[in-house]
Amino acid sequence: MTATLEGSAASGDNTANTAKGPKPILDGQRPLGVHLAVYFGVIAPLVALVAAVPFAWGWGLTWVDVGLFVFFYAVSGLGITVAFHRHFTHGSFKAKQWLRVTMAIAGSLAVQGPLITWVADHRRHHAFSDREGDPHSPWLYGTSPWAITKGFWHAHMGWLFERDRSNAERFAPDLLKDPALKRVDQLFWLWTLLSLVLPGIIGGLVTWSLWGGVTAFFWAGLVRVCFLHHVTWSVNSICHMIGERPFTARDRSANFWPLAIFSFGESWHNLHHADPTSARHGVRPGQIDISARLIWLFEKFGWAYNVRWPTQTRLARLAAESR
Repeated sequence: MTATLEGSAASGDNTANTAKGPKPILDGQRPLGVHLAVYFGVIAPLVALVAAVPFAWGWGLTWVDVGLFVFFYAVSGLGITVAFHRHFTHGSFKAKQWLRVTMAIAGSLAVQGPLITWVADHRRHHAFSDREGDPHSPWLYGTSPWAITKGFWHAHMGWLFERDRSNAERFAPDLLKDPALKRVDQLFWLWTLLSLVLPGIIGGLVTWSLWGGVTAFFWAGLVRVCFLHHVTWSVNSICHMIGERPFTARDRSANFWPLAIFSFGESWHNLHHADPTSARHGVRPGQIDISARLIWLFEKFGWAYNVRWPTQTRLARLAAESR
């Protein structure tokens, strides 16, 4: 992929204006320190997950750990799906400034990278989805069995180890202009620290024991981060490889129902790529979309407005075009 490659955003995506223009898609490489931090952030939680099975065999897991895992998973996971993805990347709804900052912090707790970096990468993904320029397409190497295997690794997590950096001035200029969001972005190290340490502190205080803090740090900190990582990455990999495609999209995005609950509705991926700014991804009966329900609650409380809910007319047209 070259740094001067040009392209356009997916049809209907509000990132079209930022994906076009003379600016290159890349703006250099990550500094070595940041790159090493990425390695640590990916590998350390993975090691914790591998250690989880023997660690949990008869000891080391309590209901306090389970409760903290679920709570921090929901906050950080919805921070990614509702905030980083549907709000900041695609503008599926507008929100009051206090909510925008709160959501930005919640998404940062997922330890998937700073806000502006995450958004720039994802807008670049939509601008070049499953084509040259896409940072994490599983079809990068071809369609042979080995190429698909290699592509799956690349789309799932291999792309994270590349040092090329998406050009935020091209893909996220709106966020760069917001001082509050830039500050949240710059404090990513703090949100990462809190995301890992807070579960242990709370677990220790609830159980009033050092061991309670250790197990909470392990399960609701490291293991939770790793589990959420792989759910998010599965949307990048699996949901561009297998599943149903009931709506028209310019790529190979697909719906993969087994991930629907764990991904808070993100795995209804085909509709998302067919209609990127839609606030709801699960639009058919039985398609659970927890993220859309939270946006609905924000709207009811008056915290969110101009929500881009899908219309039956548009869904019918997208479905008809896919036949």
